[in-house]
Amino acid sequence: MKKHIPNLITLLNVFCGSIAAVFAVLNQLELAAVFVFLGIIFDFFDGFAARILDVKSELGLQLDSLADMITSGLVPGIVMFQLLAMSMSGGWNIDFSPEMSGAHVWRAFSGSLLPFTGFLITMASAYRLAKFNIDENQTSSFIGLPTPANALLILSLPLILLNQNSDFLNELILNQWFLIGVTILSAFLLNANIELFALKFKNWGFQDNALRYIFIIISLALLITMKFLAIPIIIAFYILSSMLSNLSK
Repeated sequence: MKKHIPNLITLLNVFCGSIAAVFAVLNQLELAAVFVFLGIIFDFFDGFAARILDVKSELGLQLDSLADMITSGLVPGIVMFQLLAMSMSGGWNIDFSPEMSGAHVWRAFSGSLLPFTGFLITMASAYRLAKFNIDENQTSSFIGLPTPANALLILSLPLILLNQNSDFLNELILNQWFLIGVTILSAFLLNANIELFALKFKNWGFQDNALRYIFIIISLALLITMKFLAIPIIIAFYILSSMLSNLSK
C-alpha cells in the first residue's frame, strides 16, 4: 500500500495543475497561481514521501515529470499568453475576468500571433523535463532552472499586477517587449547549462546545508517585506548564489 502514496500525491499535483489551467484560460490568474502553488507543494512532498518510505520507482519518476508538465509547464505558457494578449488590449488597467479573457483571445487570433510566443515557455519546459528524466546526474543539484521555480517566476507577474499597486510595475509588466524578454529568458534558463543547488536535505545539520538555510531565511525575509515582488528577486538570488557556490568548489 505504501508504494502508492507518493504516486497519489503526484496525482494531486496533476489535479491542481488541471484546475490551474482552467482558471488561466478563464483569465482568473490569481486563482491559477493559487493552484499552481498547491501543485508545487504536492510536487515537493511526493519526492519527500518516496524517500521517507523508500519506495522510489521509475513509474514515480515519469509520473512526476508528467505532472510538472501540466502544473509548471502548460499553465505558465497560458498565463504568458494571457499577459501578452492583455498587453495588446490597451495597457495594465484591465479587468481580470472571464469575459475580458474572451476579448483578449479574440484579439490574439485576429490581430497578431504574438501572444502565442508565450508557449515557448511550455515547449522549453517539456524539453527540460525530458532531459531531466534521462539525466542521472541531477540528484543533489539541477542543471538549468527547475520548472516549478520557473512557474513561480511567471505566475508572480499577474500577482504583482493585482497586489503591488504600482503604476510603474504595472506598465512594465504589460509592456510587450518586457514580456517577450521574460519569455525568452525563461526558455533559456530552463535549459541553461548552469548547476543550481537543490533544496533537498539529507540531514538537518547547518554545516552541510548552510547555503540552503541562508537561502530560505533570506527568501522568507524578502517575501515578508516585498510580497509578490520578492519572487523574481528570490529566483535571481537562487541562480546567483548557486553560481557563486560553484565557483568556490
